[in-house]
Amino acid sequence: MARILLVDDDIRLGALLERLLKPEGFQVAVVTDGLQGARRATSEVFDLIVLDVMLPGIDGFEVLRRIRQHSKVPVVMLTAKGTENDRIVGLELGADDYLPKPFNPRELLARVKAVLRRADATVTTQPQDLIKVGQLVMNGSRREVMVNGELVPLTTTEFDLLRCFMRYPGQTLSRDALMDMLRGVGYAAYDRSIDVHVKNLRAKIEGDTRNPKYIKTIWGTGYMLISETQVGATAAVATPLTSEINADPKAAL
Repeated sequence: MARILLVDDDIRLGALLERLLKPEGFQVAVVTDGLQGARRATSEVFDLIVLDVMLPGIDGFEVLRRIRQHSKVPVVMLTAKGTENDRIVGLELGADDYLPKPFNPRELLARVKAVLRRADATVTTQPQDLIKVGQLVMNGSRREVMVNGELVPLTTTEFDLLRCFMRYPGQTLSRDALMDMLRGVGYAAYDRSIDVHVKNLRAKIEGDTRNPKYIKTIWGTGYMLISETQVGATAAVATPLTSEINADPKAAL
């Protein structure tokens, strides 16, 4: 049973979401202030955290900063309608998804399930693979990335985004294609979320983000992983890439 922490000072909303999530098999803990949310998020084990931006005590951004100092647990942020800056800041700090208020509670349920599906990738769904691009090495089954021999901590979304690029080296991937691969065709997402996740990813894997070695911006189109790919002997996922390279990237994941 997945454990979810809901951090929101709206008591009625918390009760509503608790009633919605529990019948779906989730164990839900609800807290109503930022300090308590940060304490529980960093001292207990949760599978996912739903985090509001506007909180008493400390705001959701500070809660997220503290979480990311200790954990890569998936975080879905709730933001006030129309506050574009809140969305950007949340994504830059490592949020995996966002949902603007007001929202349909069932949409939150759908997004929670989608984020958990990505986070729960196992050897069964992701065969053992080892892909090397220069000094960038991805182990798909262990969901680990190393750069220059050092382990790089990535959020769930950052790892999945990098995997999209490494499945299609040398191919330009549009923002729409990347969004579809990450979260399903037709997912209504924030236009700049991919750009923010790419920025965060570059900050972790590139030596010089102003002159990136691995992920290049193709102006007006999207992004490309440009380095030549070397695939390990156990690369079950990466092996068929040469035959897939001209296929529709949206069907890859």
